Amino acid sequence: MLKIVNTPLTKEIVYTLKAGDRVLLNGVIYTGRDAAHKRLFEMIERGEKLPIDIKDQTIYYVGPCPAKPGQAIGSAGPTTSGRMDDYSPLLLDHGLRGMIGKGLRRKDVIDSMIVNDCVYFAAIGGAGALLAQAVKEAEVVAFEDLGPEAIYKLTVENFPVTVIIDNKGNDLYTIGKEIYQRKPE
Repeated sequence: MLKIVNTPLTKEIVYTLKAGDRVLLNGVIYTGRDAAHKRLFEMIERGEKLPIDIKDQTIYYVGPCPAKPGQAIGSAGPTTSGRMDDYSPLLLDHGLRGMIGKGLRRKDVIDSMIVNDCVYFAAIGGAGALLAQAVKEAEVVAFEDLGPEAIYKLTVENFPVTVIIDNKGNDLYTIGKEIYQRKPE
């Protein structure tokens, strides 16, 4: 089923999303990769105020390429989500509601998603130029010294993602494999 979802994500929106749903995101999402996640994690541990309010926000695991003339952003394909797994549960505990990336997530991340009513989306790897077309505005809002790994505030229109893990812990990677491996009767 195709759903159109406006950010920020609320619990009420997350409750409507199920593993396998195709979604077009509209509104603001933030970017963040390994280095930015490590900094956010360490700031929380030290009791410092974060440079962005992550409550009900979605973080896209991407380090975008520089924008070409007339574009808001350059190619912006997802990176492997597992590299953020050490940091994700703490960020989810502090209000992060959605994550966009590619690949599997650890059990402790999924458990934290269930407890905190969060969702994990996947974007299509290898389609960075196509995904960038859905980005209408891009602005560095934190950790500028990290270059492409800085935190960007992106305004997106019809940004295509798929719900991989919903807030009940249903995992499309597991469900899809089970369906594929079933023998026809």
